Amino acid sequence: MSAGNLLASGMMPESLSASGKSSERLSLPLLQSKMKIDPEGYTTELGLIYNQFISALDLFKQQAAISFSSGACADASISKELGDRTLFLAHVAPFYAKQLSQFPRQLVEFLKSSARSLPFGLRAHVTQALILLVNRQMVEISETLALFMELQTVGDRNLRKLAFTHVIQSIKRMNKKHKNETKNRALQNILFTMLQQEDEALAKRALNTLCELHRRKVWFDDRTANAICMACFHSSSRIMIAALSFVLDYEKIQEDDDSDCDDLSSDDEANPQNAHIVISKEAVYKANHSGTSASKKKKKAKLQRAIRSMKRQQRLSSEKNSSTYYSPLNHLKDAQGFAEKLLSRLQTCNERFEIKMMLMKVIARTIGLHHLILLNFYPFLQRYCQPHQREITNLLATAVQACHDLVPPDAVEPLFRQIVNQFIHDGSRPEAIAVGLNVIREICVRMPLLMTEDLLQDLVLYKKEHQKAVSAAARSLMVLFREVCPSLLVKKDRGRPVNPKARPKAYGENHVASAVPGTELLEGDYNSDSDDKTDDDRDDESQFHGSEDDDDGVPAASDEEEENGTEDEDGGSDDEDDLLVGSDDGESENSVDENDSDLSNDEGDENNSDYEKMDDANDGAEVSNSKSNKRKRSDVDEKLLVSGDSSLRALKRLAEEKFKPQQDEGEDGILSNEDFRRIKQLKAKEAAKRALGQHGFKQPTSDPTKPLDPSKLEAHIRHKLNKEQRLALVKAGREDRVKYQSRTAIKQNKTGGMSNRQKEHKKKMPLAAKRHKIAKSRVEKRKKVDRLGKQFRGRKAWK
Repeated sequence: MSAGNLLASGMMPESLSASGKSSERLSLPLLQSKMKIDPEGYTTELGLIYNQFISALDLFKQQAAISFSSGACADASISKELGDRTLFLAHVAPFYAKQLSQFPRQLVEFLKSSARSLPFGLRAHVTQALILLVNRQMVEISETLALFMELQTVGDRNLRKLAFTHVIQSIKRMNKKHKNETKNRALQNILFTMLQQEDEALAKRALNTLCELHRRKVWFDDRTANAICMACFHSSSRIMIAALSFVLDYEKIQEDDDSDCDDLSSDDEANPQNAHIVISKEAVYKANHSGTSASKKKKKAKLQRAIRSMKRQQRLSSEKNSSTYYSPLNHLKDAQGFAEKLLSRLQTCNERFEIKMMLMKVIARTIGLHHLILLNFYPFLQRYCQPHQREITNLLATAVQACHDLVPPDAVEPLFRQIVNQFIHDGSRPEAIAVGLNVIREICVRMPLLMTEDLLQDLVLYKKEHQKAVSAAARSLMVLFREVCPSLLVKKDRGRPVNPKARPKAYGENHVASAVPGTELLEGDYNSDSDDKTDDDRDDESQFHGSEDDDDGVPAASDEEEENGTEDEDGGSDDEDDLLVGSDDGESENSVDENDSDLSNDEGDENNSDYEKMDDANDGAEVSNSKSNKRKRSDVDEKLLVSGDSSLRALKRLAEEKFKPQQDEGEDGILSNEDFRRIKQLKAKEAAKRALGQHGFKQPTSDPTKPLDPSKLEAHIRHKLNKEQRLALVKAGREDRVKYQSRTAIKQNKTGGMSNRQKEHKKKMPLAAKRHKIAKSRVEKRKKVDRLGKQFRGRKAWK
C-alpha cells in the first residue's frame, strides 16, 4: 500500500507493523528506538514513513493554497501528522544518511517558502527538526544562518528565543576548541550584510546576535567591534539606540572597592614591612611605644591610612599596567572620523534628551580613549551646563571625560569658566557647589593648566564651609594642587609638599625617558652608602693614626699645622697633588728631569704623604671648600701637555682618573637583578615617605582611559529621602529594640533576685545601729523644719 493510500484509508500513523518480524503494532517513539538499535532491519519502515512525509508535505501545501484563495482553514490533523513525521525522521537521520540526504534541504526550502503562514505548532516542530540536523552536523550552520535570522523576525516569541539560542550556541560550539577564521569570516559577512539592510527587524536581530557573541568573547575581534560601533550611524533610531546602549553598558563602571583595601588582613597589620610596602622602623616604633595612649592611637591610625593608601596606589598602577580594561571603542579604525560623524548627527538629530545624552557619552568616551581633538564638542556641552539641567551630574561627568592633556586649554576654558560661574557662588545651593568643586578638581587632574592663582585661592576658601560636602570638595582640590603646583596656593595652604617646585607640564611638553626609571634613586642610594662608608673609614683611620702616634711617642699635629697643611694642598704644594708645573711655590725639584735619588726619596715618603692627605681631607667643611676650589681637569691636561715638569706619581694618578669614569660608566650601563630589586624597594620607601607626609589620606587621582562614575561627583551629599526610604530606616532601627514596658512591669518580671535597696530593708541590724539611725533621722527632720521656718502656707480647701 502506498503512502498516499495509507493516509487516505485513515490508517493511524502511530501504529506500524514491523516487516519480517511479527505483526505487532509499534508507535512512532517505539519504532524510533528500534530503528536506532537495528538500522538495517527497518529500512522498509523508513521508506514508508519518508513517503508519508512527502505526501503530507504536498497535501499541506495544496490545502494552504486552497485556504489562501477561499479563506477556509487548513486541516489540523495534516499539520500534526507532518510535524510528527518531521521530528521522527530528524531523530533517525544520522543512521540513514544516504536514504535521507535530501531531507534537510526539503526542510530548509519549506521554512523559507511558508514560515510565516505555518501554524505555530508545525513551525516549531520543523524548526526543532532542522536544529537537530544542524547539531548532528548533517547541515552546515553557514547554510542555515540566514534562515534562522529570518525566523527571529516572525511574530512568535518562543520561536525567536529558540532560533536565537541555537545560533549563539552553534557558533560558540564551533569555536570551542579552536577558531576557524574562514568559517567565522563567512558567518560574520552574513550578519554584517543583514546589519546594513534597511529592514529594521532583521538588522536589530543581527545586531543582537553580534553583541551577544562579542559579550561572550566568542567573536572578540576588531571586525565585530567595528561593526557594532558603526551601527550607531544606522538610519533607524532603534538600532542606533541599541548600539549606543551596548557600547555604554559594556563600560559599566567598576568602582574602586576601597572597603577591600581598608579591611587589612592580620598578616599585613602584624608585618607592614613586606616586599611592596616599606614603612620606616622609626614610624612603627613611635606608633606603638612613643607618647601617650591617645597620641599612639592617632599615630597608629595614621600608619594604617598610609598602608591603605600605598596598597590602593599599587593596585591602581598594577591595573593600569596590566591593561585589563576593555571597551569596543578601542578597536575603532578611524576614531576621529567616528567622533566627528557622531557629533554631526548629535547636532542635527531631533531625538529626546536621553538619546542625546547617550550620544554625548559615547563621543566623550571616544575622545578620552583615543586622545582626540574635537573642538566643536565643548561649546555644544556648554549650553547644557546649568544647575537646573536634567541629568546634570552625568553631563558634567561627560565633560570631564572629554578632557585630556592634548586638548588646547583655550578650547576648554569657556566651559571651565561656565562651570565655575554657574555652580560655585554664594547664592548657589551647597549641593551645586560641591558638585562644581568636584568637577573642577577632576578637570584639573587632566588639564591643570586651566587653573589660575586667584581662582584657586577663591575656591580653596570653601574649605571653611559648614556643609561637609562643600568643605571636603574644597580640601580635595587643595590637596591636588599641593602635589601638582604648590606655588598657586597661599603659603598656609601648601602644607608640607613633596616637591615645592613642582609645576604642571606646559601644553605639548613631553618628557622622554633617557634612562631606566628609578636609576636616579639607585644613584642617590649608592652615594649615600659611599658617604656612610667614607665616614666609617675616616673614623677608623683617625683611630689608627691616633694609636700609631701614641705608640711611637710622636705628638699629634696641632690644629694650626693641619690648617697650614690644608692650605698647602690648596696651593698645589703636596707631593701627590702637584700636577701643575711652574707653580709659585718653587717646587721645581719634582720635575721629570730630577735626579733618581730625589725620586727615590719622594717614593719613600709616599705613604706618609698619603696618610697626611687623608687626614687633611677629613677636616669637614674646610676640606669641601678646598676641593671645590681645585682646578678643572681640562686645564690640568692642557698645562700638563705644555710642560713636562710633573712627577711620575702625578702622571700615574692622572691616568687612573682618566680611566676611572669609563669603568664606572661600563658598570652602571647594565643593571642586575639586585639593582632592580633595590629600585623596587627604594620606590616603596619613597611612596611610604610620601604617604606618611600626607598623613595617609587619599590623593585625588583619576585615570582618563576609564569612565568616570558620576556618583563620585556627588560625594558626601545627603539627598532628601522619600517616605518609603524614611519608613525603611525607622523599621531598621526597631529591629534590635526591645518592646517597651513600664518599670513596674519590669520589676514584676524580674527573675534575678532582690535589689540592694530591698536587701537593706530586710537586713537585721544591731540594736545600737538601729537607735543611731533613728536619732539621725530625727536630727535631720528637725534641721529641715528649722530651715523651712513657720511660714503661712494658706488654708486648705477641705477644712
